[in-house]
Amino acid sequence: MNISRLVNQAKKGNKEALLQLIMADQDAYYRLAYSYMGNEHDAMDVMEDMIVSIYEKIDQLHNTEAFYSWSKTILVNRCKTLLHKEKRYLPMEEVDEALLTGLTDDNPFRYTESAMDMLELLSHLNPKQREVIELRYVHDLPYQTIADITGVPLGTIKSRLSQGIQKLRVLIGGDRYENDRGEITRAQAEL
Repeated sequence: MNISRLVNQAKKGNKEALLQLIMADQDAYYRLAYSYMGNEHDAMDVMEDMIVSIYEKIDQLHNTEAFYSWSKTILVNRCKTLLHKEKRYLPMEEVDEALLTGLTDDNPFRYTESAMDMLELLSHLNPKQREVIELRYVHDLPYQTIADITGVPLGTIKSRLSQGIQKLRVLIGGDRYENDRGEITRAQAEL
């Protein structure tokens, strides 16, 4: 798939090209929307709003290769706006308790023991570190995309990520996840 070609076609009003771009990464959009909205219905609504916004604003995109970063930024901003409007926005430090008690999901038994363990570990991070770690390791977003979404410089993103991982390392037992060069192993990084 040639992203630049499809974006240029979408800029000319080709709705099919825009749909191809969105469908190519639809699962990632949905997971990202769901992580903010907490339920399928609202996640789908926000995705629909994102598509309309992208269609209306695609002429503002100058770097066609940055389409996915740009569109995910629109999605996250739309999620935050809707949550604030509905007064459902929970600061990151309150999200853990809400998830564990089922306040943001219809099924409080949905979370596995390992997911609850992860929520417990993440609750020890400050909200900014947690957001970066979730965007990087749960949603598998590149550093620059995280910087674009959060509006924070790339160096700050890397610093928050490093500090958050360091806190998690201490919480789960320190050095046992490092290799002999002092690097974090894949098991540790998957947090």
